[in-house]
Amino acid sequence: MRAPISVVIPTLNAGEALPNCLNSLAEGLHAGLIRELVVSDGGSTDATLAVAEGAGAIVVQGASSRGGQLKRGVAATAGEWVLVVHADTALSPGWADTVDRVLLRPGAYYFRLRFDVSGFAPRWVAGWANLRSSLFRLPYGDQCLLLPRSLYDRVGGYRDIPLMEDVALVRALRADLHSLPADAITSSEKYRRQGWLRRGARNLWTLTRYFAGRDPGALAAAYKRGSGPGVT
Repeated sequence: MRAPISVVIPTLNAGEALPNCLNSLAEGLHAGLIRELVVSDGGSTDATLAVAEGAGAIVVQGASSRGGQLKRGVAATAGEWVLVVHADTALSPGWADTVDRVLLRPGAYYFRLRFDVSGFAPRWVAGWANLRSSLFRLPYGDQCLLLPRSLYDRVGGYRDIPLMEDVALVRALRADLHSLPADAITSSEKYRRQGWLRRGARNLWTLTRYFAGRDPGALAAAYKRGSGPGVT
Protein backbone atom coordinates (compact mmCIF):
# COMPACT_ATOMS: atom_id res chain seq x y z
CA MET A 1 0.00 0.00 0.00
CA ARG A 2 1.42 3.37 -1.01
CA ALA A 3 2.08 6.02 1.64
CA PRO A 4 -0.92 8.37 1.79
CA ILE A 5 0.56 11.87 2.19
CA SER A 6 2.08 14.23 -0.37
CA VAL A 7 3.92 17.11 1.29
CA VAL A 8 3.89 20.47 -0.53
CA ILE A 9 6.31 23.25 0.43
CA PRO A 10 6.22 26.67 -1.31
CA THR A 11 9.68 28.29 -1.45
CA LEU A 12 11.40 31.51 -2.42
CA ASN A 13 15.04 31.88 -1.35
CA ALA A 14 14.45 29.51 1.55
CA GLY A 15 17.84 27.81 1.41
CA GLU A 16 18.69 28.52 5.05
CA ALA A 17 15.34 27.58 6.57
CA LEU A 18 14.40 24.60 4.39
CA PRO A 19 16.78 21.99 5.91
CA ASN A 20 15.17 22.37 9.35
CA CYS A 21 11.72 21.96 7.80
CA LEU A 22 12.80 18.85 5.93
CA ASN A 23 14.46 17.34 8.99
CA SER A 24 11.21 17.63 10.93
CA LEU A 25 9.42 15.65 8.21
CA ALA A 26 11.77 12.67 8.53
CA GLU A 27 9.63 10.91 11.13
CA GLY A 28 6.77 10.88 8.63
CA LEU A 29 9.00 9.08 6.16
CA HIS A 30 10.11 6.57 8.78
CA ALA A 31 6.47 5.95 9.75
CA GLY A 32 5.54 5.24 6.12
CA LEU A 33 3.19 8.22 5.89
CA ILE A 34 4.93 10.39 3.28
CA ARG A 35 4.65 9.31 -0.32
CA GLU A 36 6.42 12.27 -1.93
CA LEU A 37 7.74 15.75 -1.32
CA VAL A 38 6.87 18.54 -3.73
CA VAL A 39 8.74 21.84 -3.53
CA SER A 40 6.99 24.58 -5.50
CA ASP A 41 9.54 27.31 -6.09
CA GLY A 42 8.92 30.89 -7.13
CA GLY A 43 12.31 31.72 -8.62
CA SER A 44 14.87 31.21 -5.87
CA THR A 45 18.39 32.48 -6.50
CA ASP A 46 19.99 30.89 -3.42
CA ALA A 47 20.57 27.24 -2.50
CA THR A 48 16.87 26.36 -2.20
CA LEU A 49 16.69 24.17 -5.31
CA ALA A 50 19.91 22.34 -4.42
CA VAL A 51 18.54 21.57 -0.96
CA ALA A 52 15.22 20.39 -2.40
CA GLU A 53 16.82 18.20 -5.03
CA GLY A 54 19.23 16.79 -2.46
CA ALA A 55 16.22 15.72 -0.39
CA GLY A 56 14.71 13.93 -3.39
CA ALA A 57 11.88 16.39 -3.83
CA ILE A 58 9.83 16.89 -6.96
CA VAL A 59 10.58 20.50 -7.89
CA VAL A 60 7.90 22.60 -9.59
CA GLN A 61 8.87 26.06 -10.78
CA GLY A 62 6.85 29.10 -11.78
CA ALA A 63 6.10 32.72 -10.98
CA SER A 64 6.51 33.97 -7.42
CA SER A 65 3.01 33.99 -5.94
CA ARG A 66 2.15 31.97 -2.85
CA GLY A 67 -1.28 31.00 -4.14
CA GLY A 68 0.00 30.10 -7.58
CA GLN A 69 2.92 28.16 -6.17
CA LEU A 70 0.67 26.14 -3.90
CA LYS A 71 -1.82 25.53 -6.69
CA ARG A 72 0.96 24.18 -8.92
CA GLY A 73 2.47 22.18 -6.09
CA VAL A 74 -0.74 20.40 -5.17
CA ALA A 75 -1.45 19.73 -8.85
CA ALA A 76 1.83 17.78 -8.99
CA THR A 77 0.89 15.44 -6.13
CA ALA A 78 -0.35 11.87 -6.30
CA GLY A 79 -1.15 11.12 -2.65
CA GLU A 80 -4.61 10.68 -1.15
CA TRP A 81 -3.76 13.39 1.40
CA VAL A 82 -1.93 16.71 1.05
CA LEU A 83 0.14 18.27 3.82
CA VAL A 84 1.12 21.89 3.17
CA VAL A 85 4.10 23.14 5.19
CA HIS A 86 5.85 26.50 4.92
CA ALA A 87 9.60 26.37 4.40
CA ASP A 88 10.32 28.30 7.62
CA THR A 89 8.18 25.95 9.73
CA ALA A 90 9.08 22.66 11.42
CA LEU A 91 6.59 20.13 12.77
CA SER A 92 7.03 19.19 16.43
CA PRO A 93 8.36 15.73 17.40
CA GLY A 94 5.58 13.16 17.54
CA TRP A 95 3.52 14.78 14.78
CA ALA A 96 3.52 11.62 12.67
CA ASP A 97 1.69 9.58 15.33
CA THR A 98 -0.86 12.38 15.73
CA VAL A 99 -1.48 12.56 11.99
CA ASP A 100 -1.65 8.79 11.60
CA ARG A 101 -4.59 8.70 14.00
CA VAL A 102 -6.74 11.05 11.89
CA LEU A 103 -6.13 9.67 8.41
CA LEU A 104 -9.22 7.47 8.55
CA ARG A 105 -11.43 10.36 9.66
CA PRO A 106 -13.10 12.91 7.37
CA GLY A 107 -12.11 16.55 7.42
CA ALA A 108 -9.17 18.93 7.19
CA TYR A 109 -6.67 19.57 9.98
CA TYR A 110 -4.31 22.30 11.13
CA PHE A 111 -1.55 22.43 13.76
CA ARG A 112 -1.20 24.66 16.81
CA LEU A 113 1.13 27.58 16.23
CA ARG A 114 4.34 27.98 18.21
CA PHE A 115 7.36 30.19 17.57
CA ASP A 116 10.98 29.13 17.64
CA VAL A 117 11.79 31.55 20.46
CA SER A 118 10.47 31.92 24.00
CA GLY A 119 9.17 34.99 25.78
CA PHE A 120 5.94 36.85 26.46
CA ALA A 121 5.49 38.31 22.96
CA PRO A 122 5.88 34.99 21.09
CA ARG A 123 3.51 33.27 23.52
CA TRP A 124 0.95 36.09 23.22
CA VAL A 125 0.98 36.16 19.41
CA ALA A 126 0.83 32.36 19.16
CA GLY A 127 -1.93 32.27 21.77
CA TRP A 128 -4.02 34.76 19.81
CA ALA A 129 -3.46 32.79 16.59
CA ASN A 130 -4.55 29.56 18.24
CA LEU A 131 -7.59 31.24 19.82
CA ARG A 132 -8.55 32.76 16.45
CA SER A 133 -8.24 29.35 14.84
CA SER A 134 -10.36 27.69 17.51
CA LEU A 135 -13.10 30.33 17.72
CA PHE A 136 -13.37 31.31 14.07
CA ARG A 137 -11.82 28.30 12.31
CA LEU A 138 -9.34 30.62 10.67
CA PRO A 139 -5.81 29.18 10.84
CA TYR A 140 -3.11 30.79 8.72
CA GLY A 141 -0.73 28.97 6.43
CA ASP A 142 2.11 28.87 8.94
CA GLN A 143 -0.04 26.49 11.01
CA CYS A 144 0.19 23.98 8.14
CA LEU A 145 -2.79 22.24 6.58
CA LEU A 146 -3.56 18.54 6.18
CA LEU A 147 -6.53 17.47 4.07
CA PRO A 148 -7.69 14.77 1.67
CA ARG A 149 -6.97 15.58 -1.96
CA SER A 150 -10.62 14.86 -2.76
CA LEU A 151 -11.76 17.54 -0.30
CA TYR A 152 -9.19 19.99 -1.66
CA ASP A 153 -10.55 19.46 -5.18
CA ARG A 154 -14.16 19.71 -4.04
CA VAL A 155 -13.74 23.18 -2.54
CA GLY A 156 -11.74 24.46 -5.53
CA GLY A 157 -8.23 24.36 -4.06
CA TYR A 158 -5.87 27.29 -3.73
CA ARG A 159 -6.58 30.45 -5.67
CA ASP A 160 -3.73 31.92 -7.71
CA ILE A 161 -3.48 35.08 -5.63
CA PRO A 162 -0.35 36.67 -4.11
CA LEU A 163 -1.72 37.02 -0.58
CA MET A 164 -4.47 35.51 1.60
CA GLU A 165 -4.51 32.28 -0.38
CA ASP A 166 -4.53 30.39 2.93
CA VAL A 167 -7.48 32.38 4.27
CA ALA A 168 -9.46 31.89 1.06
CA LEU A 169 -8.99 28.12 1.27
CA VAL A 170 -9.74 27.67 4.97
CA ARG A 171 -12.90 29.76 4.62
CA ALA A 172 -14.08 27.24 2.04
CA LEU A 173 -13.08 24.40 4.39
CA ARG A 174 -14.44 25.95 7.57
CA ALA A 175 -17.09 23.32 8.33
CA ASP A 176 -14.50 20.57 7.90
CA LEU A 177 -11.62 22.10 9.90
CA HIS A 178 -10.22 20.51 13.06
CA SER A 179 -7.21 21.24 15.26
CA LEU A 180 -4.44 18.70 15.75
CA PRO A 181 -2.75 18.27 19.16
CA ALA A 182 0.69 18.92 17.66
CA ASP A 183 2.69 22.08 17.01
CA ALA A 184 3.88 23.85 13.90
CA ILE A 185 7.01 25.66 15.06
CA THR A 186 7.48 28.65 12.82
CA SER A 187 10.25 31.19 12.41
CA SER A 188 10.05 34.37 14.48
CA GLU A 189 12.49 36.23 12.20
CA LYS A 190 9.93 38.58 10.57
CA TYR A 191 8.31 39.38 13.89
CA ARG A 192 11.65 40.13 15.54
CA ARG A 193 12.74 42.28 12.61
CA GLN A 194 9.48 44.22 12.25
CA GLY A 195 8.38 44.19 15.89
CA TRP A 196 5.93 41.75 17.46
CA LEU A 197 3.17 44.27 18.08
CA ARG A 198 3.58 46.02 14.73
CA ARG A 199 3.66 42.79 12.75
CA GLY A 200 0.61 41.44 14.58
CA ALA A 201 -1.32 44.66 13.99
CA ARG A 202 -0.39 44.64 10.31
CA ASN A 203 -1.61 41.08 9.94
CA LEU A 204 -4.94 41.89 11.57
CA TRP A 205 -5.41 45.04 9.49
CA THR A 206 -4.66 43.20 6.26
CA LEU A 207 -7.12 40.45 7.19
CA THR A 208 -9.78 43.04 7.93
CA ARG A 209 -9.26 44.74 4.57
CA TYR A 210 -9.36 41.38 2.78
CA PHE A 211 -12.70 40.56 4.41
CA ALA A 212 -13.88 44.03 3.35
CA GLY A 213 -13.27 43.09 -0.28
CA ARG A 214 -9.85 44.59 -1.02
CA ASP A 215 -8.01 43.00 -3.94
CA PRO A 216 -5.30 40.56 -2.76
CA GLY A 217 -2.91 41.98 -5.36
CA ALA A 218 -3.26 45.46 -3.86
CA LEU A 219 -2.80 44.07 -0.37
CA ALA A 220 0.35 42.23 -1.44
CA ALA A 221 1.78 45.37 -3.04
CA ALA A 222 1.13 47.32 0.16
CA TYR A 223 2.78 44.56 2.17
CA LYS A 224 5.92 44.78 0.09
CA ARG A 225 6.02 48.55 0.49
CA GLY A 226 5.50 48.23 4.20
CA SER A 227 3.29 51.31 4.19
CA GLY A 228 0.24 52.20 6.21
CA PRO A 229 -0.72 51.48 9.81
CA GLY A 230 -1.38 47.81 9.29
CA VAL A 231 0.00 46.29 6.14
CA THR A 232 0.91 42.63 6.17
